[in-house]
Amino acid sequence: MSAAEAAYAFTMPFPPAEMYGLTSQIRRSAASIAANIAEGYGRDSSGAYVNHLRIAQGSLKEFETFVELACRVGLASVDAAQPLLDQCDELGRMSRALNRAIERT
Repeated sequence: MSAAEAAYAFTMPFPPAEMYGLTSQIRRSAASIAANIAEGYGRDSSGAYVNHLRIAQGSLKEFETFVELACRVGLASVDAAQPLLDQCDELGRMSRALNRAIERT
């Protein structure tokens, strides 16, 4: 959830012309990370949970890509993006660890 909150703050300064472009993509991919983890947790099987964790991992990679693209096209600075990218690294490590723990059970 904190990545999704950070995504909204990160995209606030983007121009209105980007509302349906990178602004939307960044916000949606960040929200999708938390949503897929929650959906998987609510399922009846560990297999479904693992599957949703993998989907969340894909959304995380999308999020990282869109944040980096925003920097490359001049919508954001690397300094503004770095905390989000650091958070992505941490989320990725936690997600992979959780995935491995569930698969072992």
